[in-house]
Amino acid sequence: MAIAEDLAVIHDPKADQAFHVEQHGVDFIPEGERWARPRDLFGMWAGASVNIEYFIYGAVLMTFGFNFPQAISIIVIGNLSFFLLGICSLQGPDAGTTVFGINRASYGPNGSRIIAFFNWVTQVGFEIEGLLLIVGAGLVLSGKAGFDPGDPAKVALVFGAVLVQFVLPFLGHATIVKVLRALILPFVLLFVGLLIYIVPHATTHGVAHGADWQVYFAGLAFTITLSGLGWTECGNDYSRYLPRKSKSSSIVGWVFLGTAVPEILIMALGAATGTYLTTVGTSANAFLPFLHQSGIPPWFVVLFLVFCIAQLFAINSLDLYSSGVTLQAMGIRVRRYQAVIIDSCFCLGITMYAIFNSSFNTYLKDFVDVVIVWIAPWLAIYLVDWMLRRYRYVPGELQKTGKDGLYYRKGGFYWPALIAQILGMAAAMSALNPIFNVPTWANPIAAATGSSSFTRADFSIFMGIAVGGLVYLLLGYKGVKKQADEQDVLLKAEGLL
Repeated sequence: MAIAEDLAVIHDPKADQAFHVEQHGVDFIPEGERWARPRDLFGMWAGASVNIEYFIYGAVLMTFGFNFPQAISIIVIGNLSFFLLGICSLQGPDAGTTVFGINRASYGPNGSRIIAFFNWVTQVGFEIEGLLLIVGAGLVLSGKAGFDPGDPAKVALVFGAVLVQFVLPFLGHATIVKVLRALILPFVLLFVGLLIYIVPHATTHGVAHGADWQVYFAGLAFTITLSGLGWTECGNDYSRYLPRKSKSSSIVGWVFLGTAVPEILIMALGAATGTYLTTVGTSANAFLPFLHQSGIPPWFVVLFLVFCIAQLFAINSLDLYSSGVTLQAMGIRVRRYQAVIIDSCFCLGITMYAIFNSSFNTYLKDFVDVVIVWIAPWLAIYLVDWMLRRYRYVPGELQKTGKDGLYYRKGGFYWPALIAQILGMAAAMSALNPIFNVPTWANPIAAATGSSSFTRADFSIFMGIAVGGLVYLLLGYKGVKKQADEQDVLLKAEGLL
């Protein structure tokens, strides 16, 4: 069957319209329905980046023992990783599908389902992180109002938060883009107000002598993962509505401008706050220090927390949207909006457990370790595969998950990618400095740099990327280049090359 016939659908201009339920998921987006422009990515990502989560990350960073200049340098360097998100947004316009629809080319349809599962767990984890912050802000607001929020209040807040955060991802892509874009200005003004109150109290020298180089690399791994690297597996979920001929430099530029710039500023403000409200990064509830302090007027704290809750719902919509289309890519036969309902149920149960059994700080640091181990090698494999394919795919073949598909390989698996993933994960783990103590045999490279988890370096990201990418290049080069030639034959036959 010809590629054009494989992708033949009725073009529906309302398939992705703001405040209507989006009809597309992991399926191909026809050219006639691609309404977005590269600068729309700026509005969406900037709306998500001017966010309290990154403020909290900056405060948590100060708990590593850095002085303020060290923290700022880590924030700037770490957020340069958003170039990776820009690069991982270039495949969507060509392939017309989501990240883990495209990932079928490098891992095979069945192999990609395994990696998609890792991503689904990651997205659900980020959703829970946002819910924990929402509940924490709600509890502080209750305290400000004079109520004593006990366990029943926590349960009610979790239920309410899950119901509210469900709305935007249920409606879909166009709604998320429009709402996040509208949130930019009010939150810029809000953080400017917070800056005015914080500056007179910030000491900018949270630790007199700063941290050693080993801890510096641990902080860098933390920042890179929660900035650009941690979003790379979502980029094409939102760029697939761009026309196929969209300019690559514009995509990368708008994505970087909408992410790195605001996040550097917001994280720096969080780090400055961490020198004044020193328990923001260590408290079981990151917002609790705002309840009893003298430097910020009570009325502003209330306004700040109310707006933070709204913004957390907005950024959680990206995670919940991506977890939904990832669930589809795993082979679960549901519509995109049905997947959102399923994921919301998982979030409800896990958040209910986390709210009574873990502090936010502990949850965040443990979660970052899990994310690093699989994303670092996956990113390298994904990009090396794309380069070997001469930066293009056959859209119709990506939609085929059976034996008749070009990317099926043997049994639906491409073993060079899976072997590279396993070895890359082992390499990342060997150089990981987990916050919790583990036997030194589990991370020998990190253990060689210090005597405890508080003095060890963290090269996990670099090791995962280097080993994953190099092993895939060596094992998969011949097979992928051969398949790239087959791709070109099909693309030329359809007039796409």
